[in-house]
Amino acid sequence: MTSPPPAARARTFASLAKAGLGVLLTLVPLALVGVLVVPALLGYERYVITGGSMEPNIPRGSIAYAEEVPVEALRERDVITYVPPGHTRPVTHRIREIQHEDGRRVLQTKGDANRTPDVRLFSLARPTQARYAFHVPYVGWGFMALAVPLMRMLVLGVPALLVALVVLRSLWREGGELRAREGEALVEGEA
Repeated sequence: MTSPPPAARARTFASLAKAGLGVLLTLVPLALVGVLVVPALLGYERYVITGGSMEPNIPRGSIAYAEEVPVEALRERDVITYVPPGHTRPVTHRIREIQHEDGRRVLQTKGDANRTPDVRLFSLARPTQARYAFHVPYVGWGFMALAVPLMRMLVLGVPALLVALVVLRSLWREGGELRAREGEALVEGEA
């Protein structure tokens, strides 16, 4: 039995690579929809974990999903995402201790990877709080990359530039073909 010529093998390989790329380009968006949209439809909030204070339990670069629960339902060891006093960005930390002062619940939190608990005690002003439910590792890195303006420009700008170049190439080719037909019509008209 003879093996197919190299050109035929190359075409077969190219065909398989094209099919594989097509499957990949279909599955990746479906997986992203599954990771991002489905939990939101089920009522979960999502947070990108940008720091390492909860490692190894919730690794940096993960997307953490949280459900809103009544503040009274929070217990020690629960993981919550909140904005600490004096900060503007949310933090995801574990409740280390719950105290009662002047008729209100006061919390102390700590990141699992941190040696010491968070300095400030605080109380939650809202009646509900986001409590950690589960996480998906690595997916958050894409969101963190998109927070960098240059990366966002590359992710959005390069595909737009490629589309524009394909359209320009098509217009250039059609213009050349039209000009060639017009030239042929002039030659036939002179004859």
